[in-house]
Amino acid sequence: MRATRRHHVLPGFRLTLGFTLLYLCLIVLVPLATIPIKTSSISWARFVAVVTDPRVVASYRLTLTTSFAAAAVNAVFGFLVAWVLVRYRFPGRRLVDALIDLPFALPTAVAGITLTALYAPNGWLGAPLARHGLNVAFTPIGVTIALVFIGLPFVVRTLQPVIDDLDVQIEEAATSLGANRWMVLRHIILPYLYPAWLTGFALAFARSIGEYGSVVFISGNMPMRTEIAPLLIITKLEQYDYAGATAIALVMLLASFVLLLAINGLQHWAGRRLAN
Repeated sequence: MRATRRHHVLPGFRLTLGFTLLYLCLIVLVPLATIPIKTSSISWARFVAVVTDPRVVASYRLTLTTSFAAAAVNAVFGFLVAWVLVRYRFPGRRLVDALIDLPFALPTAVAGITLTALYAPNGWLGAPLARHGLNVAFTPIGVTIALVFIGLPFVVRTLQPVIDDLDVQIEEAATSLGANRWMVLRHIILPYLYPAWLTGFALAFARSIGEYGSVVFISGNMPMRTEIAPLLIITKLEQYDYAGATAIALVMLLASFVLLLAINGLQHWAGRRLAN
């Protein structure tokens, strides 16, 4: 008796895997491979001199610290926004939900100009803050605010479907057994959301590291103070120092890989702990 062949909508595994690997190589691996290849055109001494220059190190420090701070802020407030949008019904909820995606659609240069005009010393928000001695524009605070703006959707959109899948009856059962709100939050809600929460944090952090358009205006680009690493890469390219630009980019790429691997390790550990 002949076995009937199963027909699938998509091609077989081997052909699909081949297309997947080809697409991954062309879109991701080959462009990333050009960075270390181009960097190898300079000597090791030249590479060390470029990446350890005090101006470059200061840009690394500013980029990583502000990106981490912005991702941490988004992790907290993005959770609150996602929770409100999923669990509550109120007038204008759909409008608020649509506005979350605005940083995705808005050109980064437009966002940078808008934030600069808003937080400048003569801006709507910058002027009253400046009268109280708090300068936002052209400071690391302004850089962090710009990164918070572009990173918020990553946390909200990652958490929303997970919160939606969290059964309210589990929380009600815990409450009926004597658990207070803090215990429900600590032992039920947060462990369930933790892997998705880390994913949103990682996406926001990775996006902030490479952000340029929305930051370059509000930062002021003052060397050793508010100059970000992507701006230095652009500066090197404008000076036709392609090897120096790729050397700085290689350090940023390695730092991103290490941090993302660490976060993925935490996600795996949290997922196994939740399963157990």
